[in-house]
Amino acid sequence: MEDVRRDVAGVLARFRRGRTMPFSFGDGGVPEAVLLTYDQFEDLDGESKFERRPGVVATETVAAGLTSMVDAIRDGAFVPVIWGDGGEPEAVIMSTSQYRQLRGDDEPPAGTIDDPTRRVYASEPLPTSRPMTVDEFAEMMGPETQRILDEIRHEDDTSQ
Repeated sequence: MEDVRRDVAGVLARFRRGRTMPFSFGDGGVPEAVLLTYDQFEDLDGESKFERRPGVVATETVAAGLTSMVDAIRDGAFVPVIWGDGGEPEAVIMSTSQYRQLRGDDEPPAGTIDDPTRRVYASEPLPTSRPMTVDEFAEMMGPETQRILDEIRHEDDTSQ
């Protein structure tokens, strides 16, 4: 946490350059808080999902208050903080649990230390999965998709 507190301006600079993905931090390497860009927060509809601290907090205020913010996260009394320079929203601090909520992830089992910014999801097919043809997919999507597929096929036939 001290590394983040000492360099919140550097974090913001990396966010501006698009060089930093959301990341978690906390004491002793245990993920307690997540930093992400305001754009990511907004894209995931964070403004409507969370009550937040009013206004945009200055970078200096974040540096000075980061320890108390993490303490509030531990106490369960934290609302996301939007911060940036010149009153412009650029980054967000939230708890790991709030970040999971933002993304729609489920909570890990009690007692599990889980970093939501590094979560990996099963992507292999389910045992009931099977290959689908384009026609089956279009049928499943409805008449409009079937019509568009027919038009594409007709265009391909006439272009040859």
